[in-house]
Amino acid sequence: MLITAGEYTAGGRRVDITATITRAAAALPELHTVITVDESATKAFTDDPTTPAPVRFAELVEAHRGASMAVDPVAFDDPLWVLHSSGTTGPPKGIVHGHGGILLEHLKALSLHADLREGDRFFWYTGTGWMMWNYLISGLIVGATVVLYDGSATYPEPDALWALAERERIGYLGVSAPYLHLCLSAELCPREDFDLSALRTVRSTGSPLSGAGFAWITECVGDHVQPASVSGGTDLCTAFLNTAPSLPIWQGEISCRTLGTPAVALSPEGHILHDEVGELVLTAPMPSMPVRFWDDTDGRKLYEAYFTRYPGRWRHGDWLRITPRGSCVLTGRSDATLNRGGVRMGTSEFYTVVEKLSEVDDSLVVDTTGSSAPDEHEHGELLCFVVLADGVEHRDATKKIRATVRDELSPRHLPDRVIPIAAVPRTLNGKKCEVPVKRILTGTPPDEAVRAAALRNPESLAPFIALATESAKEA
Repeated sequence: MLITAGEYTAGGRRVDITATITRAAAALPELHTVITVDESATKAFTDDPTTPAPVRFAELVEAHRGASMAVDPVAFDDPLWVLHSSGTTGPPKGIVHGHGGILLEHLKALSLHADLREGDRFFWYTGTGWMMWNYLISGLIVGATVVLYDGSATYPEPDALWALAERERIGYLGVSAPYLHLCLSAELCPREDFDLSALRTVRSTGSPLSGAGFAWITECVGDHVQPASVSGGTDLCTAFLNTAPSLPIWQGEISCRTLGTPAVALSPEGHILHDEVGELVLTAPMPSMPVRFWDDTDGRKLYEAYFTRYPGRWRHGDWLRITPRGSCVLTGRSDATLNRGGVRMGTSEFYTVVEKLSEVDDSLVVDTTGSSAPDEHEHGELLCFVVLADGVEHRDATKKIRATVRDELSPRHLPDRVIPIAAVPRTLNGKKCEVPVKRILTGTPPDEAVRAAALRNPESLAPFIALATESAKEA
């Protein structure tokens, strides 16, 4: 069954996808029903004799109004849905989740960690291609009213989501960390422009929220609002690290590990670390681990994805530090680490320093060195790519960035080059594409390093491809 529209709105303009949906239908050999939600899709399938005659969604709803719902019992691990990873570190993984695991996990996370209750208005800014959509819909499990939004977070103005929060009296607002950092950079102060008295929680995920981001929520959204950062993944369709209504919030930190989540920080030798940065690893199963990967009959792909580094334990690919009080700090992806002269640093620490500068709108840092190289400076470069604010000269920004990095991080983390770009490549849910860019710069063909369809702005890869081509000629 294919349920589809024929167009959508993005940034105030209509985008026609009828060619895409007819190609998708042609690729589904067992397609028996097409349900359309707008006239453009209806016409596309009406004109296509190779597909089933379309059924209009509104007519379908009207025809079944008042019908009773039939419920069939299924096994605990029967497939509920297939979610796909972003595709920025290789072919997307089709991750199959089971009915029982997701039900238990989301009931726990939404009721106990998010403190959602019957009648609460729950919103997360997400598209259907991000796991947060599935998480949002699970708000129905705890009786919350789910708020859906079709549109841009920054159109017609950057404060569009705060206007939505006022209009719909949203109590729980979820966004990505980049959106909050954008609001901070734009010097928005929603509490002055909107009635946010109904709002009690603002949560973010997708990347670590900086300490400045926490402070901005308190100062500019409301001191009655809980600022919260969580971290998880499509792999489990939930958060490993979370907040709770009974725990304090510390700026730049995540309050706790999610209940039933045996997350630890491990050394390369597999030892548990305390108040030190290590690999985020699960030492035992948790409710919503994948049932299997799609098209992985013997389980080999799933094993290679998570269990080869630490046999029997799940390596997620993030750098984690667990503080003595039990809170958690993420410092970036472990496969995008900055390693200079034996000093290791997560990329998020670099961004916190660089992106607070008024000269910088956005940034991407890549270490083209292999972490095992005996002398990093002979085998690679630390490259800082920056989107400069309007009117800022490259030379002036470079001096400011180098001075700030030296003072607030370390002299070893001074970038070898500061390179201006028009935009940072980001996934569809806003994550910076550090690993794909590193792979391109170190010789991987672009179409093997990343799927363009997995990016929000695929054209942003052009300068990195050009730089890699130039380096290859010089070599």
